[in-house]
Amino acid sequence: MAELNRITAMKDPEIGSRLRLAPEVNGAKDRREVNSGIDNTAFHDHDLQNDSHNKVDAGKHSINDDNNEDDSEDDNAFSRFVFIVQNLIHQLMDTYKPAVCLAIYILLLIAYFTYFGFAMYHRFGDEGSWRLMIGTVVGSFLLALHLILQYRASNQGPPQREGEKGGSRISLALQAGIKKVRLAMVLPVLMVVAFVVFVVIDIALPRPRNLISLAGLCFYIFFMFVFSHNPAKVQWRPVFWGVTLQVVFAVLILRTSWGYDTFSWLGKRVTEFLANTDAGAEFVFGEHYEEHYFAFKVLPVVVFFSTVVSVLYYMGVMQAVIKQLGRFLSWCLGTSPAESVNAAGNIFIGQTEAPLMIRPFLADMTKSEIHAVMTGGFATVAGAVMAAYILYKVPANHLLSASVMSAPAALAISKLFYPETEKPKHKGAETFDMAKGPERNLIEAASNGASMSIKLVANIAVNLIAFVALLQFVNATLVWFGDRVGYDGLTFQLICSYVFWPLAFFMGVDFNDCRVVAELIGIKTFLNEFVAFVSLSKYIKNKLALDEYLTNATQNITGNLTGLWEHRAGDIYLFDTDTTLTGGLISDRSIVIATYALCGFSNLASMGVQLGGLGALAPTRKSDMSKLVVRAMIAGNVACFMTACIAGLFYKEGL
Repeated sequence: MAELNRITAMKDPEIGSRLRLAPEVNGAKDRREVNSGIDNTAFHDHDLQNDSHNKVDAGKHSINDDNNEDDSEDDNAFSRFVFIVQNLIHQLMDTYKPAVCLAIYILLLIAYFTYFGFAMYHRFGDEGSWRLMIGTVVGSFLLALHLILQYRASNQGPPQREGEKGGSRISLALQAGIKKVRLAMVLPVLMVVAFVVFVVIDIALPRPRNLISLAGLCFYIFFMFVFSHNPAKVQWRPVFWGVTLQVVFAVLILRTSWGYDTFSWLGKRVTEFLANTDAGAEFVFGEHYEEHYFAFKVLPVVVFFSTVVSVLYYMGVMQAVIKQLGRFLSWCLGTSPAESVNAAGNIFIGQTEAPLMIRPFLADMTKSEIHAVMTGGFATVAGAVMAAYILYKVPANHLLSASVMSAPAALAISKLFYPETEKPKHKGAETFDMAKGPERNLIEAASNGASMSIKLVANIAVNLIAFVALLQFVNATLVWFGDRVGYDGLTFQLICSYVFWPLAFFMGVDFNDCRVVAELIGIKTFLNEFVAFVSLSKYIKNKLALDEYLTNATQNITGNLTGLWEHRAGDIYLFDTDTTLTGGLISDRSIVIATYALCGFSNLASMGVQLGGLGALAPTRKSDMSKLVVRAMIAGNVACFMTACIAGLFYKEGL
């Protein structure tokens, strides 16, 4: 381009002088150059020998052939015309963008409701029609709520000045006092009375065995209070309302047919949704991909779910849901907005991803708030990992409810085990402002979500390889030591089955299954929860296999099935199929309680994961995190155990 400047100046001295002159008058560019398209960035460059800001008019003269001047002028005239049209379109879009977007939204709504009406007319009454209707009603309600809140926020007047309308201030103070008394005294008393009456009538009389779980719940609360960092400073509001929310969820899910059916329906829909992963797995790994079940069937689910979450983040759906849940937890439990938002985020995303939403506030958080953030990560599992558990036949409805119930439980136990003794610095509405991701479009969001899952998939795979191998080594070592003294079968699982037996018993696990569940708790705590869920799936699959065996025997299509089976050294032998179900069975009640107890990242390996993730977000607080991580891991485990106790308290056969 520098050579172009010299040649152009020689061919036309007037142009050359114009190029050397500053084309800006009073800070504005010459209108002729702007209108003619010379200011288009496609025509910009720097003259290395003259002033670096001079612009080059490359379209008026050819440097290759003097005979092509007319063609060059025609081409540049067309380019300038296109550029002018582009500018006009951009100006129109900038001016009328809100109106255009509104018109597009209205057209999309009209199109959808037209489709909805035709779908209801064409086919109504089956499960799909009810699914479409419920989804439309819920979506319409959320859209209306969003618009109302947006309108209120935009039309909210300025705060009232000091001294104006004194009577109004007195009225507001009186209302606030009444509200405080109602929330702090009257409502809790009513809730306790209702709970006691319900337990006596619906649990103690017909199913007294369930009261063991209530005793376990009381034991865990007492234990955490006794070993609290500062028992005298415990605020009982978050503890009470955290447990109350757990009880309410448990009653809805485990004691009402419609609540149970709703979560069962959601669990089936989630399973159907995750089945879409098979298409991608089969395309990449071939039609026999299920022969390597974990690598080619389970891990691709993590990739797919991570992609969907990233897309929902780009659309703002996840931020809206988490923000509202965080507001509710903060209002109900009285916890700070930052720790409440983190607890809400842990329902859907992992222990290192959720704190990203409150990253600006981590450095200024109190120790109690940091403890709550860490406990929330230990007490829950990421949605992508939970999706993998579902493929191992772990009940999807109970996994979903466990994820929801553990959020208030984590805040309750955290505030009991490490109560707040300082004043949080961030209690304003700015904590709930969560920006969208940096992606520019939906495709980039999906691609980034898939790419980000690589680390999670690799982490799951290598941890399973490492910990299963480590468990085998520990068991081989223990067997060798036991053999030296004539004791056979000394394993890590055997030790855990005795050490954690009281915990399993107080959760309400059936007496004959306590050692099995205690073994799973030990594996989850000292290895990781994925290994524990894989071990639990063995008992679930055994029960499904036995049920199918008995069903086939009842139908007896071939005429030679007896349905006979027996216990053999802890296993179950099926006579008709000559099959052995290794490990035997545990009851449905024990499976449900174990599902709630294992649903959390609270294990020794996750301590390092959390310190690495949170320490990178707030390096100045890494020393405090190192001091709190052990207490937080214990609190996360207890939160899971309390959720299991409540599940055991309200469990009812047939639901």
